[in-house]
Amino acid sequence: MCHAGTRIVAGAPVCTAERIDAVAEEFGADAARAGHRVCYFGAGARLEAIFSARGGHALVLLGAQPVWDPREWPSVMARRASVRAQVHRARNKSVAVAEWSAARAGSSAELRRCLTEWLASRGLPTLHFMVEPDTLGRLADRRVFVAERGGRVVAFLIASPVPAREGWLVEQLVRGRDAPNGAAELLVDAAMRTVGASGSRYATLGLSPLSRRSGVRGGPEPLWLAMTLRWVRAHGRRFYNFEGLDAFKSKFAPMAWEPIYAIGAGPRFRPRELYAIAGAFSRGSPVTLVARALAAAAWRELARRG
Repeated sequence: MCHAGTRIVAGAPVCTAERIDAVAEEFGADAARAGHRVCYFGAGARLEAIFSARGGHALVLLGAQPVWDPREWPSVMARRASVRAQVHRARNKSVAVAEWSAARAGSSAELRRCLTEWLASRGLPTLHFMVEPDTLGRLADRRVFVAERGGRVVAFLIASPVPAREGWLVEQLVRGRDAPNGAAELLVDAAMRTVGASGSRYATLGLSPLSRRSGVRGGPEPLWLAMTLRWVRAHGRRFYNFEGLDAFKSKFAPMAWEPIYAIGAGPRFRPRELYAIAGAFSRGSPVTLVARALAAAAWRELARRG
C-alpha cells in the first residue's frame, strides 16, 4: 500500500526466512525505483531478525500479541476460574455458540445487524487496512463462530488462517447491543476448542497496541515519537481502550506474548512514516480522521451531559 511516498506492508510473506529476506530485498529495490520508501507494519520475529541483522533500519515496538497452542486449551481453561465463570454466565443466559459456513454467514442479515450495532459503539470512525470491519463479504478461507440467544445473534467471532504456523488469528470479535456478559469469552472458548480439536498448533487474538507484555524493548525512539506514544497511552482511552483490550486478552493466560514491530527504512523512524501508517488505516488524511474522532467524542460528551 502506498501513501505519502511510503509503501506500508502488513506482516510478512508465508515462506522461509531466506526467502523472506530475498523478497524484502526485491520489494525494497522495487519501491526505490518507484521513488518510495518501505515501512513494514505488524512485523513479527522473522522480519525483525532480518532487519536487525542488516542494520540501517528503525524498529519501533507497536505492542504484543498473545499466542496459544489450541491443542492445550482445555488445560488453560482449567487454570482460569474467572474465565470459566464468564463462560458459565453466558450459558446460564441461554447463549449458545455454533460454527457457521461461509455461505450462511456471508448472507446473514443478523450478522450484519450485529456488526452495525458494534460499530456504532466504537469511539473511532471506521478504520481500514489491517482492521477492516466488514469482513462478512470475504469469508472463503475464514471460520465464523456465532453466539445466539433465543434465536437472535448477539455476538460473533471471525478467525483467519495463519498457514505458515498451522494456526488461526482471531481477526474480529463482535458483540451486539444485547450480548450478555460472558458472550465474548464463550466465543473464544468455542473457537479455541474447535481449532485445537482439528490439530491446529497456533492461535492468537492479535495485536494489543502499546502492550509491554512481551518484555521486549524496541529500538531507541526519537523524542517526538516517544512523546506521541506517551500521549496516546495517557489520553487515547477516549477513542480506543488499549488497556481494556490488553487486559481482556491477558486473562486467557497466553502461553507467550510475541513482540510486534513497525520497521522503517533508515536509522531513525520519521514522522512521515507514522503519517503514512495512519493514512493507511484512515484511507485518507489522518488529520481528517482525528478531526472526525474529536467531533464525535465532543458530541457524545454533550449528549451524556444533556
